[in-house]
Order: sequence, then structure tokens, then C-alpha cells
Amino acid sequence: MKVAIVQNRPEFGNVQDNLNRIEEMLAGKAAELFVLPELFATGYRFKNMDEAHRFAEPVSGGKTTHFLISLAKKNKAHFIAGLVEIEGDHVYNSSVIVGPKGLIGRYRKIHLFDTEKSCFHAGTDVPPVFDLDGVKVGVMICFDWRFPETARSLALKGAEIIAHPSNLVLPHCPQAMITRCLENRIFAITADRVGEEERIPGEKLNFIGQSQVVDPDGNILVRASE
Repeated sequence: MKVAIVQNRPEFGNVQDNLNRIEEMLAGKAAELFVLPELFATGYRFKNMDEAHRFAEPVSGGKTTHFLISLAKKNKAHFIAGLVEIEGDHVYNSSVIVGPKGLIGRYRKIHLFDTEKSCFHAGTDVPPVFDLDGVKVGVMICFDWRFPETARSLALKGAEIIAHPSNLVLPHCPQAMITRCLENRIFAITADRVGEEERIPGEKLNFIGQSQVVDPDGNILVRASE
């Protein structure tokens, strides 16, 4: 399977502009699977759950899912990417999995990091594995990396690849994913973002970039810049 990592620099709240930039980035690019960052279209640092709610959308029929499906059809590929999901009165940090035929599934982040706990509800479902053109692909989101059981559960379900949409601010994850791959004999695709956000004065977040692909032997096949 030929995979592509998308590392972007979203501007908080400017969803349409962020989507347009992704479409421009991917023009003419060929792959069977594209992995985009966590919350790739909205930006990351919500002030509270009310603000996250304003950017939330249903997975089925939502604007971001529709956009990703249109890209999947155009590129004849699968896409895995993060968004703010709403279902009922619950708001989740989720990733969707789509292909040329439409929505395939979604995963709601289980391990919320720091201020995410005041913005999202934690997912409760076991991280899923999907058959994408004969390749078993599992999904986890960002801080899930910190808990070895997440990657292990995906490997035990037969995952050959872990897609890992992220918005990393801690420096440890790129190296930790080498261990996850060695432990579980899997490939890992971590798609991170770059840039910074200071939505609350004095609380600046710097995103580390370094999106990467690691193989089952712990080799870094490719790592993007910071």
C-alpha cells in the first residue's frame, strides 16, 4: 500500500480556508491511503466545550466528511483524518475513515490530553481496525500513543498499519512510536501539524511536526520537518 502523510498548518477557526489549502496540497498527489492530522480543519485549542460544540459536526453527512469523500473519489484513495464530532449532546475528538464509495467508519479518541478533557467527551469504543483494499489498518489519535495497550489492542485485532492522526506538542511521541512498532510488529503512520496557537494569553502551544512512517523493525522510513 502506498501511503501519504499530510502535515499542515491550520489557522484556528477558518475551516473553509483550511480545507481549501488541503485540496491544493493534494492536487496531483497519488497514494492509496492519505493520513491527515487530528482536528486538521478546525485547529486544536478550543477554550471550552461550548466553543468545540460550535465547530462540531455529525460524521455522517457533515461538511468535513463530505469534503474527504470528495477527495477520496478524486484521488481514488482512502483518507483518515481528525474532526470535531457531535452526536446528541456529546462532542468528541474523532477520526473518520472514508473511501471512494463513502464513509467507512470513525473512531472517538479515548485518551484525552490536558485541556481536551474540558472540551470533549472521551470515546468508549475499542479502537477499530478496517480492511482497506486487503490491508488491515487500525486507528488511534494523538495522546493514545502514551498508552501501550492502545497499539497492542489494534495489533491483536490484526492491524498491519496504525494510522495516527495527531496534534503533538510533547517531544516524546516520534521516538515512542518506534517502540510501539517494535512491540507490535506493525507499521505506524503519524500525521502531525506544525505552527502555534495562543488562544488564551500566556498559553501558547507549539506543534512539533515530525510526521513520520515507522516500520515493524523500528526504522523511520520518512520523517517530516518540525
